[in-house]
Amino acid sequence: MKYLIFFWEFIKELFQSRKLIMELARKDFQQKYLGSYLGIIWGFIQPMINILIFWFVFQVGFKATPVNNVPFILWLMCGMIPWFFFSDAIINAANAFTENSYLIKNIVFKISVLPIIKVLSSLYVHLFFIGFLFCMFLIYGYKPDLYYLQVLYYLFATVALVLSISLLTSSIMVFVKDTTQIVNMLLQILFWLTPVFWNKAVLPVQYKFMLQINPVYYIVDGYRNTFIYHKWFWEDMHLTMFYWSFTAVIFIIGVILFKRLKPHFADII
Repeated sequence: MKYLIFFWEFIKELFQSRKLIMELARKDFQQKYLGSYLGIIWGFIQPMINILIFWFVFQVGFKATPVNNVPFILWLMCGMIPWFFFSDAIINAANAFTENSYLIKNIVFKISVLPIIKVLSSLYVHLFFIGFLFCMFLIYGYKPDLYYLQVLYYLFATVALVLSISLLTSSIMVFVKDTTQIVNMLLQILFWLTPVFWNKAVLPVQYKFMLQINPVYYIVDGYRNTFIYHKWFWEDMHLTMFYWSFTAVIFIIGVILFKRLKPHFADII
């Protein structure tokens, strides 16, 4: 019963602070690139360069052929764009409390909103690349259809997963400074285990269960189902149920851990 109270109190705090969250997310995004000559443009340049590098290596170097009659660059972007958002948000949100130590000691400020602020700050760049993805499909002659609306669902699903994980990592980060390095290492492993630039069809049948238990696969595959394969998320209900069950469990654990550790934050930071 106590854990349910923790959960609902956290949801209530986020809802009550929704306007503050959006404003601070915008300021956090601007401050991230403050002082550089190109400013916030850097937030868009780096992902674009990474996409071009992977495209050049596999399309030009390894002569990658179209995947299911879809140009490789479009297939690749549908995997890399959601991955960029996931990894960038996870890394930024892990430092949500340590980067805002002055707010931790402010008894009036609701520090529970800090992780979601970091997540939404990363979302600005992701929204740009979703628009860029729409344009790329138009350039290649693919007309928008009803399935494109499904990107909103996967966008919400990604934010929910990232916020759930961030509650864990940001709370632990206050006490264990090595958390950032551990998160970076795990993200590198997860990147190669997720079919971002390799086709899931090449994976032997006996290993396909690894995809089922990888929550990021659900997001990456969902973007491709939206833009390429025209498949609704409810058509694979077992995978959808597993994803949301996994996210809910991590979220509840994260909220409980945050509530238990929160009273000690000011003493450590």
